[in-house]
Amino acid sequence: MSPATLQFDRIAQRILAAHPAPDLRGITVLLPNMHVAQSLAQALLRAAQRPALLLPQMVTLNDWAQSVPLQAAVATDSQRSALLYQQLRKLQWFENADLWSMTQELLKLFDELTHSLSELPGDADSFAAAVQQAWQARQNTTLQLEARLVFELWRAMQVGAELDAARAYQQRLAKLADGAVCPLYVLRASEWDAVEQRFLDEYEQHAAVKVFDLREMEAKLSAPLFFAAISLEQEARAAAMQVRRWLAAGKRDIAIVAQDRVVARRTRALLERAEVLVADETGWTFATMSVSTVLDRWLTALQSDFYHHDLLDLLKSPFIFADMTAGERKSAVYQLEQLLRKQGVVSGLEKFLALAEHEVALHQPLARLRQAAALLEQNKKKTLAEWLAALQQSLNILSVDTGLQQDEAGQQLLRALETWRQELHGDEGRYRYAEWRRWLAQQLDTETFRDSSIDSPVRFTHLAATRWRAFDAVLLLGCGADHLPGAADGGRWFNDAVRSALNLPTRSTHATRQRHDLLALLAMNDAVLVTWQKDKDGEARLLSPFLQIVRDEYEQAHGNDLAERELHGVLAAEEAHQVGLPQSVQPAPTAASEAVPERISISGYNSLVACPYQFYARHILRLNELDEVQETIEKRDYGERVHGILQRFHEQFPQVSGRDMAEMEAALRRISEEVFADLLVQDFAARAWLARWYKSLPAYLEWQTESEAEGWRYAESESAFDWQLEGIRLRGRIDRLDVRGDEKLVLDYKTLDAQKLSNKLKEPGEDVQLACYAYAHEAADAAFLSIESGKVKLVAPKDDVPLLAQLNAERLVQVMARIRDGAGLPANGIDQACMHCEIRGVCRKGEWV
Repeated sequence: MSPATLQFDRIAQRILAAHPAPDLRGITVLLPNMHVAQSLAQALLRAAQRPALLLPQMVTLNDWAQSVPLQAAVATDSQRSALLYQQLRKLQWFENADLWSMTQELLKLFDELTHSLSELPGDADSFAAAVQQAWQARQNTTLQLEARLVFELWRAMQVGAELDAARAYQQRLAKLADGAVCPLYVLRASEWDAVEQRFLDEYEQHAAVKVFDLREMEAKLSAPLFFAAISLEQEARAAAMQVRRWLAAGKRDIAIVAQDRVVARRTRALLERAEVLVADETGWTFATMSVSTVLDRWLTALQSDFYHHDLLDLLKSPFIFADMTAGERKSAVYQLEQLLRKQGVVSGLEKFLALAEHEVALHQPLARLRQAAALLEQNKKKTLAEWLAALQQSLNILSVDTGLQQDEAGQQLLRALETWRQELHGDEGRYRYAEWRRWLAQQLDTETFRDSSIDSPVRFTHLAATRWRAFDAVLLLGCGADHLPGAADGGRWFNDAVRSALNLPTRSTHATRQRHDLLALLAMNDAVLVTWQKDKDGEARLLSPFLQIVRDEYEQAHGNDLAERELHGVLAAEEAHQVGLPQSVQPAPTAASEAVPERISISGYNSLVACPYQFYARHILRLNELDEVQETIEKRDYGERVHGILQRFHEQFPQVSGRDMAEMEAALRRISEEVFADLLVQDFAARAWLARWYKSLPAYLEWQTESEAEGWRYAESESAFDWQLEGIRLRGRIDRLDVRGDEKLVLDYKTLDAQKLSNKLKEPGEDVQLACYAYAHEAADAAFLSIESGKVKLVAPKDDVPLLAQLNAERLVQVMARIRDGAGLPANGIDQACMHCEIRGVCRKGEWV
């Protein structure tokens, strides 16, 4: 006979001894939860030995109390929260505090203060008298400032005709106790709250009360097995494996009592991978769910003036624009992302609309965003109900509500928004947009969703919910000392000193209750596995002291430390049967001839020389990274602006010799300011780049003068070329071409140190840029022009440029022909080429080097 069956049979016999079968309707049994009702009913049937019974009323105390009608209205939590927030804001006691968070903590304290009264008030007058009595008692002690503030605010919040939930609960219990006529049987596993204990005391004055306290009954604790994991992953794997073993053994009611929610999430993922669904009695707050993420993304995008990352995150939500097909949504997001990255627009919905003016598929969603944004006016103060109404309307315009209606959690979220709006309809407090957002975030963090659609023999639950319950097997998950006992939800502001001053339960009270619940669980169930991490981040971790005592006592009595010894072997066997992936090798793919590009840029050729695999990924597979939307000026932008400045300068002044150098420098400064003008508006750091460029102006004019003295003359700049070679076209754009009679000199501006440029030219053919430029323009000379740190210097190849150009052209023709014929493209780039290569994660160099 199982421990649970034994205990329920004893209770059934005691009840039937006082109330003979078959009619038990004259008594009431208080249960810790409704899961226990079936077990007790079955025990009563067994004990009565009858085919049928008229069962007693079996109910939880809260459900019983809710059945008692009250004449006074009961204020909702949202109404109380708004009222208290306005009081705190008016008092200005905590200017830099998160008042919404403090409001939530204070309301919990107020409810506990109400429940701590020495009597059970049944109406407003008796409640006021009880509060006055409590206040006089506290005046005899020196209250801390925080405790005094709490008490004064609590008293102030009781003024008014409406009841709060705690007062309503008290009055209902008082009415139940006052009208008691039926004998009452109570199943208890740990200490009750003070208000519930007072209810029993007052009920007993009118009718018989019998308490079955599991702590006082002859309940032998089971001997749980203990699994000490060395990591979170091992603990989760062990937990999932044990559940699967229990299922294979025929167990059909398995409870996972999770103390560590992180391990619980990983365990759930592993079980679902093994096609074991898990029901969840604890649920998840909406703040952790994807259905509320779309709200947060929408409001964040609005608050950030549609910063491009926030906007793209919003548009990638599966819930927005649900009236469009999935293909239409994805296409619109892709088009917008390409447009933003190409144009470099950082934020501003109107700017995005202007960019997409001629893109019909893209313009319509953006226009709907503008329409929805107009409803949530951030510069105005509104009531909470008005903000919620505006939010609901905006969700309708964006068809987010349609998307949420297709999800069970989304439906509950929409109902919650509507419920809060109705509850707060009469609240006249006005709030800024930021205040309302913090309120909404807190509401989503306190509202819980439970998925009732999953029917599974495996369920997640919490320790308090296991009182008097029997399972086929129990997994106590994450039972390290840092999780069991868990911290009481006392908040950040009001510690145990304040709670003690107010005669409220403290952390030790909470810990004692957890210990009793744990011992009750072990008394009712005989198949229990405990898991915890004995090592975490390289540090040793202890088992929960509650369970360590159980383990030590068993070892002293039986010489067995209760360590689980089979599971390690099962896990090792599972690992041995896993399919091993072949070791990565250096990739050298081939390309179909039709996939090989017919045109190649200078940068593409450089990529081919640096690493053939990089060229394969970038220019054949086209795995190029998307350009980032630039929010600050970078070195590349600086170089491009320098190119533009020099192009405009030399178009106006092809020759500087014989001109006043001060005038030339002034002209260069004027042009520089014009070219940098847009950057100076959007990025303050652009001024530093401009100042850096100014340092080089005298040196540049000096070099230009010396070049002209050698006979060179500026001819053209930014000249594009598209050169047909055998089987391939080579394209590019040169920065500048100078001439001296029939001689040509190709120049490439570089805002790099001259030494770094010299290093690029050390090995002939490693950098193809200058050679290709020279080949395209039939120039005998080519050089980099280093403009950096106030110095300007020409850096030319040491080799014969025409010969180098011819060899580079021939090499390109030959290599492209071999690629078309099926030659491999190995990942053979040197470390310097790999350092900033975005393809490194594709070639997996770290796996095979």
